[in-house]
Amino acid sequence: MGDPRNVAHAKKVTQEKHHKGGAAHSPKPGKKDQPVADQSSAAKTAEIAKPQQKPDAAKLEKSLAVLAKLKELEFHSRSNIEKLAELSLTIEDELKQKAFVESIGAVYSAQEAFHSKVSALIEAYQKECDRLKPAG
Repeated sequence: MGDPRNVAHAKKVTQEKHHKGGAAHSPKPGKKDQPVADQSSAAKTAEIAKPQQKPDAAKLEKSLAVLAKLKELEFHSRSNIEKLAELSLTIEDELKQKAFVESIGAVYSAQEAFHSKVSALIEAYQKECDRLKPAG
């Protein structure tokens, strides 16, 4: 595992570019491509809900509330990644507790995977909310 500070910084820069309308899916440094099933699961979820329905204001409002909660989860997930990176450095460099380096690395990886899946879900759910919005 590379230096967690570098990984966390690269992740943050990539997300900022994505949120500002930069590269839609720029590859993440040091991260292997995910299997196609993981990447397309959010797209499949969106396709399931695609039958043409009339826009319903109440449904749209509730969907936007769900989207806001998903974005909040994503925000906290990013924060957790940064905190885990700091803890990893403390455990490995300052405390020299080598027995826990692998364990915290596993937690860090799991949080990264969660963050990636939440981000994909947000993207698909955003498209669904856009579809629910009335034209005009």
